[in-house]
Amino acid sequence: MISSYADMRCVVMSYIRMDMRVVLFLTLFTGMCVADSKGNLALGATAVQSSTSGVLVAKNAVDGNRDSSYSPGSCSHTNVDKDPWWRVDLGKVFNVTRVSITSRGDWIHFAQIRIGNSLYNNGNTNELAALVKNISTGVTKTFEFKPINGRYVNILIYGYSTVLTLCEVEVFAGEGQREKNL
Repeated sequence: MISSYADMRCVVMSYIRMDMRVVLFLTLFTGMCVADSKGNLALGATAVQSSTSGVLVAKNAVDGNRDSSYSPGSCSHTNVDKDPWWRVDLGKVFNVTRVSITSRGDWIHFAQIRIGNSLYNNGNTNELAALVKNISTGVTKTFEFKPINGRYVNILIYGYSTVLTLCEVEVFAGEGQREKNL
């Protein structure tokens, strides 16, 4: 039972998602709140992409399935676009420190990982976190970088007319980091 205002400030909620225990500390008033950010922040989050090829929608890349085969619907896939992009909305601002990408391998060349809070140009001008030269078929590659404050994580292939195929994108923030209410 909540006995004081101090007890009401943060509520602890825990739940199981994809066999992973996630504990969130939620603040009941506006301002700062602390989140346990050890888990994949992108799992089940809203994702969009520049276009969609068939049933290979953007959310397939945040479903927790690293399978690099099209058949189970595990991957996202754009049409041939000029500067194809994919974006996940983390729902809140985090200090993102690493992104892991699982690719079919034949479509991820010279991509950019961008993180920030702007949706100007679909978020493709947010801060550059890392460059992806190539990811071999079915391999998961992790990109670590200095913390970048952002709600949106974009993967963009700039300067080419091509497709962008992602089988899984995982986003992580530093332990005990602070998130801001928007």
